[in-house]
Amino acid sequence: MAKQPEKPDVLDTATLARMSNLQLLAKTVVEGFILGLHKSPFRGFSVEFAEYRPYVPGDDIKHIDWKVYAKSDKHYLKLFEEETNLASHVILDASGSMAYGSGEITKFQYAARMAACLAYFMMGQRDATGLVVFDTEIREILPPRLRPTHLQHIINVVQSCEPGGETDLAQPLHAAAESIKKRGLVVVISDLLGEIDALKGALQHLKFGGHDVIVFQVLDPHELEFPFDNLVEFTDLETGQRLRTSGRAAREEYLKEFNAHQEAVRETCGDLKIDHVVYDTRQPLDMALAEYLYRRGRAG
Repeated sequence: MAKQPEKPDVLDTATLARMSNLQLLAKTVVEGFILGLHKSPFRGFSVEFAEYRPYVPGDDIKHIDWKVYAKSDKHYLKLFEEETNLASHVILDASGSMAYGSGEITKFQYAARMAACLAYFMMGQRDATGLVVFDTEIREILPPRLRPTHLQHIINVVQSCEPGGETDLAQPLHAAAESIKKRGLVVVISDLLGEIDALKGALQHLKFGGHDVIVFQVLDPHELEFPFDNLVEFTDLETGQRLRTSGRAAREEYLKEFNAHQEAVRETCGDLKIDHVVYDTRQPLDMALAEYLYRRGRAG
């Protein structure tokens, strides 16, 4: 039996090396990637433990950890994450259509890396970050946290996910909107290959909660261009249904329907004042995010 190829890491060393350059760009343009989207949380003395720091004259002694003093004979303060009105949420589509890939990477692999990179950025900016993974319903939900182990938890969940099932944008996005109690940043990563009216209602629900919503639409080059000429068989990755047809004969009708769908997505997001960005899986992820960051920074 042939050995199955290993599943690529969502954040490998090479990706992280390139992302460090993007972090520098982020700081230069908008003083940090997420700072351009909303204010970062700050440290205080309540809610959730973050780390220790040495005591300096003027600090309130009630925050000294006396157990640490007993062991080290040094004074350290316990720092906690201050509760804020904002948190970051990454909502990742893991439905069957996301499994498609005509090149080296599928839409889901690209989206998974994007989700991991965004969590890496957000938590690097001291933003509590959560994750929602869905198909027809929510599969996984991790509430926003800023603990040192939380980023690895997010990456592990994304890494272990396999796309499957049919797409239902409405039900899981409505459920996510209900679960997010505090105003924050919500990034939806999906191919958006679903009913427009259902998508609009779900995005309206998120906006009604006062969230800053961004939609990253991940598509394969074949979906964007439909480069088929000869007789070709298409398989629905969600239902398994097969269709054999002439690519050349189907191209005009496909592109007409696809472009109408894309225009409806743009109009929906525009009406709701939601950033909508289309990503082609041929684009290097770091460069694609850098371009969006630059445009968002210039827009204020």
